[in-house]
Amino acid sequence: MVAVSILTLGALFAQAWAMPAAAESAVGSAATPTAASTSLPVAEFQLNNLAGLAYNASLQNVSNGSDIEKRGGCSLRSLRIRRDWRTFSSNQKKSYIKSILCLQELPSLTPFDKAPGARSRYDDFVATHINQTMGIHYTGTFLAWHRYYIWNFEEAMRKECGYTGDYPYWNWGADAAKLEKSQVFDGSDTSMSGNGAYTESVGDIELSLANYPVIHLPTGNGGGCVTSGPFKNYSVNMGPAALMLPGGETGSNANPLAYNPRCLKRDLSSKIVQDYANFTAIVDLILRHDNIYEFQMNMQGVPGSGNIGVHGGGHYSMGGDPSRDVFVSPGDPAFWLHHGMIDRTWWIWQNLNLHNRLNAISGTGTFLNGPPSPNTTLETLIDIGYAGGETIAMRDLMSTVSGPFCYIYL
Repeated sequence: MVAVSILTLGALFAQAWAMPAAAESAVGSAATPTAASTSLPVAEFQLNNLAGLAYNASLQNVSNGSDIEKRGGCSLRSLRIRRDWRTFSSNQKKSYIKSILCLQELPSLTPFDKAPGARSRYDDFVATHINQTMGIHYTGTFLAWHRYYIWNFEEAMRKECGYTGDYPYWNWGADAAKLEKSQVFDGSDTSMSGNGAYTESVGDIELSLANYPVIHLPTGNGGGCVTSGPFKNYSVNMGPAALMLPGGETGSNANPLAYNPRCLKRDLSSKIVQDYANFTAIVDLILRHDNIYEFQMNMQGVPGSGNIGVHGGGHYSMGGDPSRDVFVSPGDPAFWLHHGMIDRTWWIWQNLNLHNRLNAISGTGTFLNGPPSPNTTLETLIDIGYAGGETIAMRDLMSTVSGPFCYIYL
């Protein structure tokens, strides 16, 4: 874990981006960009700048010793750093991967009658997501629920599998040119495994919702079982629930929580990242939307807009099974890096205006408020079932340096 108390801000950013000159300039600039550049290199610089401003705001917040009790004891000494996967050494990557493989070997804590297909601790997290999907997407809890969810996954790795490293995120924009060459997906023993074996496509992925126009997404050059990397022998045990298949088809099981072991499939599509999760899209999301409703809706993709947002862009760019299934998507080990970046993007947005954004909530407890449900508030309770953690109020999940949390991002 990086010791914040003995590292300078400039050194941290130089380590994070491995681009000393650009990082130094980004950190040194106090001005906030006002609009996203259409130039991807400039937008990348803007994102680094915004991350630096968010880092400064977070660090100043943690440095306020008078609030340490309110923060649950979070201090500079206990602060964890979440970092871009590209900045991890080979040994650090292998340690993280080993912890995920460990969770996939440990026995499930979910009662058999609740999720017959859950065979491991890893599956406990998948089962919880399947169970709660319609209450944690396009809802007031979307961002905070997933923040708590991935934090508990990290805690399970640490407490049950001895992980001592940092939590990684996948910086989508950095890999937009060619996913297969990404350090996340290159199929090496320090990756989240690679693409799936080639299978002939029978058409686009077609996303439809109510009476809105269909969104067509391109397939990649994979589609079959993953054949390389640490997770080539990993078994996806539950689902599908709503698996988007080429040609506008959908795959589903009568009981998505039943035992249905199958290989991990991927169909990497650089085009989807280029269209929906490039550096310009990320910066535009952060800068264009001043209220939480617009921010989280555009992150997920506003229905009818034709845009699936950075959230959908990350998931659908992985393709295959289960990443094209909103219910079962945590079954792909790359899910955790993707949602690390989702949380980082929210964290940046919050810290650019903490006074107005820290506790900002909008939405209800059901998917697009169907069926109608009460508004989400700071008192709304979050529970992630047998995956772990305690039932907790939304108010304790809004800051990454208070409540159960004590981390910031580079």
